[in-house]
Amino acid sequence: MSFVLERETPPLREDETGAIRVGNSRVLLEVVIRAFQDGASPESIVQRYSTLSLSDVYSTIGYYLRHQNTVETYLNHREHLAESVQQRLSSLQPDLNPIRSRLLAQQQS
Repeated sequence: MSFVLERETPPLREDETGAIRVGNSRVLLEVVIRAFQDGASPESIVQRYSTLSLSDVYSTIGYYLRHQNTVETYLNHREHLAESVQQRLSSLQPDLNPIRSRLLAQQQS
């Protein structure tokens, strides 16, 4: 009996915005990897995100472990992108501190 090894591609896909999603879910690669880095097991990640399959999470973590530099570069890029979006949104919103102060003062009186 012979055992045939098949080459498998990681269960990762790029969406229309350039974000990488895991499997057929909308769960981002960074969510799975950061949860893993924080000590979550693949099983607990699947419990948190029920649209993920256990095999996809294990494959994704395996891919990350084999390609850490590449994945970390992508994750850092996504973090910088998120920070720039947050800064842009903050610059567009008015300063709400005076309103907060008045509301707190009203609650205390």
